Amino acid sequence: MKDKFSGAFLLWRVALLLLFATFAGRCAQTNELKFESQLIWATNDKQSPNPKHKDVEPEIRKKLDELPLKWKSYFEVNRKQFSIAKGAASKVAMSEKCGIDVKDVDGKKVEVALISKGEAVWTRTQPLPKGEILILSGNAPDKTAWLITLKRIE
Repeated sequence: MKDKFSGAFLLWRVALLLLFATFAGRCAQTNELKFESQLIWATNDKQSPNPKHKDVEPEIRKKLDELPLKWKSYFEVNRKQFSIAKGAASKVAMSEKCGIDVKDVDGKKVEVALISKGEAVWTRTQPLPKGEILILSGNAPDKTAWLITLKRIE
């Protein structure tokens, strides 16, 4: 009788441990915010001089077309996905000269600093719900510009 009780007790312990591990994993997932960022070059040229650059995806193009921007072409230079824990921050280098610093303020808002040549040149705090896109920009030579998009994906 003792062996049956021990076996059942062991099964219950294993089941509880698995349940706890699953629950802990889900809690850990909800404590992270996931983002995707893109470095975009804006120009009136029809093609980028860099063959590695590609046209921005339709979702980003639509968002850019809604803004009062003067450029006709937008090319993706770099794309990165990253996550931050709630209440934490992350610096993301998008190129040698620019990047962003993203901080979770309260689980509902993010503080985003635009970094150019190692210095924060602009900071904004705003809500950024899942699926929304924030666009940051800076000047570039020859009547072009660079843009950084920030999209919350989780």
